[in-house]
Amino acid sequence: MSRGARIVVVGAGAREHALATAFSTAGHEVVCAPGNTGTASVGRNVDVAANDVPRLVDLASAAQARLVIVGPELPLQLGLVDALEARGVPAFGPTRSAARLEGSKVFMKRFCERHGIRSASFAVFDDPDAADRYVKEAGRPLVVKADGLAAGKGVCVADTAEEALGAIDRIMRKREFGDAGRSVVIEELLLGEEASFHVVSDGTNAVALAPAQDHKRVGDDDRGPNTGGMGAYAPAPVVDAFVHERVMQEIVRPTLDGMAREGAPFRGALFVGLMIDRGVPTVLEYNVRFGDPEATVLVPTYAGDWFELLSASASGDVSRVGSSRPTGSALAVVMAAQGYPGSPRTGDPIEGLDAPTPHRSFIRHAGTKRASDGRIVTAGGRVLAVGAHGDTLRQAATTAYEAVGRIRWPGEHHRTDIGRRALRSDA
Repeated sequence: MSRGARIVVVGAGAREHALATAFSTAGHEVVCAPGNTGTASVGRNVDVAANDVPRLVDLASAAQARLVIVGPELPLQLGLVDALEARGVPAFGPTRSAARLEGSKVFMKRFCERHGIRSASFAVFDDPDAADRYVKEAGRPLVVKADGLAAGKGVCVADTAEEALGAIDRIMRKREFGDAGRSVVIEELLLGEEASFHVVSDGTNAVALAPAQDHKRVGDDDRGPNTGGMGAYAPAPVVDAFVHERVMQEIVRPTLDGMAREGAPFRGALFVGLMIDRGVPTVLEYNVRFGDPEATVLVPTYAGDWFELLSASASGDVSRVGSSRPTGSALAVVMAAQGYPGSPRTGDPIEGLDAPTPHRSFIRHAGTKRASDGRIVTAGGRVLAVGAHGDTLRQAATTAYEAVGRIRWPGEHHRTDIGRRALRSDA
């Protein structure tokens, strides 16, 4: 186990707080840019925005960082890893070219077509009127996706034509997601159960982490609009040993081989969003970084050394790390601000953060800041990810919700059914 390395973590969410905590606990020095209230307690925050590529490169170079972890998708799309490597700084994450797997839904769908990777049938439109006509003629439920990055909100699962037409109008005409909505992908609606499948790759080989399940809808029983994620748990039993092997052989391996053949070897965290129907996995989407909130449950369930794993990816040889079985189960609940996922209210003081926490529980900050009077207040839509690590999922869920119950602020809301599918089958 390597100790005492200086690591720069780029980003400001619960994902970055989880990773920074893992590094700090293992004895590493952590610098976060820009970080958040939580990362300040386990490392040093530096006020450099996650999308400021030149300043991030200067920071990492001056700090003589042994490794830079790029958390969010935007700096990857902007070429941060390329710029770091050009300065001789080791970086965990894909190059700009490889990051197209997430940066463009159109690229992703056509990539799957080229390499025989199973995904939903689709059509691409850059004319909203043509997209409208397609929806009206289809006569079935569809999924409308903005082509570019939209912070996890550019997807509409439309049960009716009216919903699909409304999504096209918001994305393409009103440009609610800016240039991300210049084109849309319209897909068939797949049935089954979703899962988040993460591997850490060196461009050729891959180490699989615990399969997780996110909860995208804002309300219980998967009601309401899509969000960036309201909670997650791992491991997800829908990915049994049989499905796991199919994902590795039919999706992960062809993806890595295909990216290499196209001149963009994929190094970093490949997060495949799956729909699983009767044991058959189909790609819903690719993400080119750890999920958030998935990272909050992947970190405690990985039994190995996080620095060793991620630095092996950056240096091009994860085969020396090897895979490991998940240790226990973890579950995290996102506590959100009033108004999320629309326009969240900010500035509300958060109570209960200083109270004793249940054994094996954790609090990961996302949308928080410290006010001038010293109190921690809300500063975003997804404010905290509060969870627990347990020997079983039920134990983790019970502890996580106990921890959630000790924290409050005006207008706070969260789902009460994170892990419901697995917990029901366990009943």
